[in-house]
Amino acid sequence: MDNTCSTVMSTRIRLARNLEGYPFPSHLKSDKQAKEIIRLASSGLSRLEEFRLHYMDGISEDEAQSLIENHLISPALLNNRRRSAVLINHEESISVMINEEDHLREQCIVKGLDLQFAYETMSEVDGCISGTMKFAFDEQLGYLTACPTNLGTGLRASVMMFLPALTINGVMPRIMKSVARLGLTVRGIYGEGSAAEGYTYQISNEVTLGVTETEILRGVEEVVLKICKLEETERERLATGVSALDIQDECLRSYGILLNCAKLTTEELIRLAANVKLGAALGYIKNENVANIDELVVKMRPSNIMEAAAKKLTPLERDVYRAQYTGKFLRKISK
Repeated sequence: MDNTCSTVMSTRIRLARNLEGYPFPSHLKSDKQAKEIIRLASSGLSRLEEFRLHYMDGISEDEAQSLIENHLISPALLNNRRRSAVLINHEESISVMINEEDHLREQCIVKGLDLQFAYETMSEVDGCISGTMKFAFDEQLGYLTACPTNLGTGLRASVMMFLPALTINGVMPRIMKSVARLGLTVRGIYGEGSAAEGYTYQISNEVTLGVTETEILRGVEEVVLKICKLEETERERLATGVSALDIQDECLRSYGILLNCAKLTTEELIRLAANVKLGAALGYIKNENVANIDELVVKMRPSNIMEAAAKKLTPLERDVYRAQYTGKFLRKISK
């Protein structure tokens, strides 16, 4: 299995933008101003493709949490539901959050490592929106943003990585320090302040001012490729070291539990699925496409699972459904 494919999960490009002549979202004077911004963004994107508009005060808590679980919105978008919304394309690869920290947070997520494609896609979206509104821009500071850390390009290039061997072998703290010296940061699965569930980390740029978009993309990709090589080396250590049999046993036991358990919590699924992915990467478990396991974990999160079941479920019913669905899913992909 190609190491980059088994290590890099997805790529995200995010642009922070604000409208000229409007206060930042935290200082908007009225709901009317907020609605105007939503209307302008919707009008701009209508020229590109069909986007669904979701007002945050018009969806249920379960629907909101499902959008978070699918990385389509941030938890912060729910802080002021009366004034916030999101535009999402049919494939759910592009979303534009409106009136979060900035007027617009435009993002594109693609599978694997493809920063250039994600950036070009996002640039097209950004161009369509700018056709109906004027962004706040300064010749020296670049795009003006609510948080100074986004000034300049307003660009965040992030890559989601699966790094079990670097974590198990205790190398991640050193990686984080090295990455920080290069102007990048390492965060958990849902960004700043979140945990690295299932050995999953986000690598992204921290510097947006005084650098070009091309420099940001190149810098992130170079670091990601180096981390891929380091992860490959540490995986070889796991497979050949004194604890190799223990690692193999843990991976196979995790696989067996997921195939046969009667109930399964979200936390258990995340932990056991990570072991199965590691087992696949080390050749202990047959699975040529570990991305399908990532999709399973997302689909079986608490709010998404009720969409899959098409009904409300109690916590125990969710755990039972999750176990049954996961067992069937793994049997199907292992044929």
